[in-house]
Amino acid sequence: MADWSDGYWNSSDGLKLHYRDYPGPATRPPILCVPGLTRNARDFAAVAERLSPEWRVLCIELRGRGESQHAKDAMSYMPITYVADIEALIAELGLDRFVMFGTSLGGLITMLLSMNDGGRIAGAMINDIGPVMEEGGLERIRGYVGRSQNWPTWMHAARYFSEAQRDVFPGWTRDQWLAFAKRVCRLNSKGRIVFDYDMRIAEPFKAPAQGPAGFDLWQAFAGLDGIPSLVVRGERSDLLTAATVAEMIRRNPAMEAVTVPGVGHAPTLEEPEAVAAIDRLLAKVAAAG
Repeated sequence: MADWSDGYWNSSDGLKLHYRDYPGPATRPPILCVPGLTRNARDFAAVAERLSPEWRVLCIELRGRGESQHAKDAMSYMPITYVADIEALIAELGLDRFVMFGTSLGGLITMLLSMNDGGRIAGAMINDIGPVMEEGGLERIRGYVGRSQNWPTWMHAARYFSEAQRDVFPGWTRDQWLAFAKRVCRLNSKGRIVFDYDMRIAEPFKAPAQGPAGFDLWQAFAGLDGIPSLVVRGERSDLLTAATVAEMIRRNPAMEAVTVPGVGHAPTLEEPEAVAAIDRLLAKVAAAG
């Protein structure tokens, strides 16, 4: 298991935000990992452990998740605010070049960040999201995000997830569901297992007047033009279609696409197909210097 240290930075509105810092050489651009809507730094633990110490990996926790402070204003739980928070971290660390890994919401943030200054991005991996998001997948997410749950033991939590998400990972074992529960949940002060995020992140996401980003995401995707990049799609994904992936590749020939068989939204990035594709992407980044 790779060593990592806790890192913190401040947002423009005064929140103390957290990331895990896995060590790696200063001669290579660090990898900034941004998780999905309800996830935290633990989501990228296996990826970071595998890639460090060949690469420095920073696993970011967005405001309201994990050890990052909860926002005073729930309406700040928006992609544009997350981008500003990450820009503050980039400035704090003095990063002039970096690789972006983003799962779901993290992939959306990656696209938006590329609009600010795509030249800083040495490579990008987008996990199971694109400029077109299917309404069925969005409705499924709206159906569970922000709904408080608690369980007496980790095994009870694992059983809940195995039943709620059996269509996403139909081949998973009990141990895999237990590991999943420990990634997305925490033990609270009363000894109960609860989700590791501020329930209020759902408020702007569920607001009827708000889209996922508020504008044409193909404009954001264009920020990745010419950048070595990868889109990973779960074969059973209800958020990203094969047709959208094909259009992404048509518009950006520098992007590779890989499909992870038998899983939905979103692949864990530990699957052999995803591992091999990530290694190919990083080989391109390393070769470019």
